[in-house]
Amino acid sequence: MKETLASIAARIGVSATTISRVLSGKTEKYRISPATAERVLVEVQKCNYTPSALAQSLRKNKTYTIGLVLPTIANPYFADMASAIISEARDKNYTTIIVDSMEDEVNQRQALTTLLARKVDGIIAAPCGSDPRFFEEIRKSVPLVLVDRYFENSRIPYVSANNYRGAFEATELLAQNGHRNIACIQGDIDSVPNKARVKGYRDALKKYGLGENAIVVGESFSIQNGYLETKLLLSRAQRPTAIFALSFTILLGALKAIRDTSFRIPEDISLVSFDNHVSLDYMIPPMTRVSQPVEEMGRLASKLLFDYIDSKSDSITQLELATTIISKSSIIPFIEG
Repeated sequence: MKETLASIAARIGVSATTISRVLSGKTEKYRISPATAERVLVEVQKCNYTPSALAQSLRKNKTYTIGLVLPTIANPYFADMASAIISEARDKNYTTIIVDSMEDEVNQRQALTTLLARKVDGIIAAPCGSDPRFFEEIRKSVPLVLVDRYFENSRIPYVSANNYRGAFEATELLAQNGHRNIACIQGDIDSVPNKARVKGYRDALKKYGLGENAIVVGESFSIQNGYLETKLLLSRAQRPTAIFALSFTILLGALKAIRDTSFRIPEDISLVSFDNHVSLDYMIPPMTRVSQPVEEMGRLASKLLFDYIDSKSDSITQLELATTIISKSSIIPFIEG
């Protein structure tokens, strides 16, 4: 027979309410004696009783689940972020439901609707698209925090990196090494981080009098985009002497294209990437990159969400974390002639 609070209560001579209070750590609040609490805990352990998660959620009007909507879990960047968020949620005894929108707004809308139907207690999302209205409607029903990507001129809370500064400093590093023909391979053109990175790239070129030399190509944060755009860049009569890939995945495509065309890094072309990944130190040569605090972003987004869940606060927190340049040997000074 399956054990219940009632069956345990009848066996040890206390009320089911007392057992529930002991199991929820409220012995002091309700002045339950240590001896009674010990008797309850021993009996519960002996019969391997596990409280019903469903019953608990119904009593507290909580499901102890959060939703996590990502544009692609195939990208190591988002996989690392998801790991940090799942870990934070587990520490709070929450389960995380992960949904991959596949960079598609229809999929994203369906995912959010499904999460609401499952009555999740909150949602963290890295949105695709440029229209915040559906997310703003969602936030009226459930706590919501955006991570990495966000919407301009929206009051939705978010945690992101300073994409503009990171891209500016990476481009400046190339310019300071004598490069004048620097190409930029961008990602999803609608995403705010991509827009900020492109602006940082363009502004750094302008600072060094190279504004008219700007070359921005590409349209997705994919390996294929990096590969195809690099092949096209290298086939130009005046090929770039340096390439700035705006994501780790774009970089992977660019690397393959450069090697397929028998160019050498950095002797023939310098290369820098936005995003950090442990594998970049093991490439030949190791890659210079803009490092974002991915795990910290995931943890902070989780903490913000749980603060909203616990406090029901309507305050707006929007955070941008600093990036850092990790200099390796994929860049060398360019000397004319």
